Amino acid sequence: MAGLRTRHRQQVADEALVRSLFEEHGKAMLAYATRLLGDRAAAEDVVQEALVRAWRHPDSLVNGKGSVRGWLLTVVRNLVTDKIRARAARPTEVAESPTTVPVQRDHSDQVVDSMVVLAALDDLSAEHREVLEHVYLHGRTVGETAEKLGIPPGTVKSRSYYGLRALREQFRSQRLGVGAA
Repeated sequence: MAGLRTRHRQQVADEALVRSLFEEHGKAMLAYATRLLGDRAAAEDVVQEALVRAWRHPDSLVNGKGSVRGWLLTVVRNLVTDKIRARAARPTEVAESPTTVPVQRDHSDQVVDSMVVLAALDDLSAEHREVLEHVYLHGRTVGETAEKLGIPPGTVKSRSYYGLRALREQFRSQRLGVGAA
């Protein structure tokens, strides 16, 4: 029972010590940490951690090797240094929100779209597919496509028109679920 009372008295004394340290030195510690970090919230965290260290090591405060404020400010400086080094060691965190766009977009949609288009092209006639590949996939003009395929420009335009129309019908029927097996 006596050990429990002694432990309780020690705990009350430690809490009183930390409370008095904060009342006497808290503003100076917070001002110093804020000046070093430039961030009040982070400075508050540093002050709290410094007070926890003082609570865990009360003997360091009364060892007669300098002022209590000097010890506390040294602890604050060391904690700030550790925090800065930790920030430099890992990439900066970015808050996720619906308004922030990712730095690099997910390319999976493009891959799926290209797979769907290539599958739809396979269902076209060879003539229509060939014209659409030259015009849209290779970026050739109507004249260049006509010359490459050895057909008149009007035929390139016609095949392109009917090929695109057939693709549109395929996509429309896929969207409606018509013809799905």
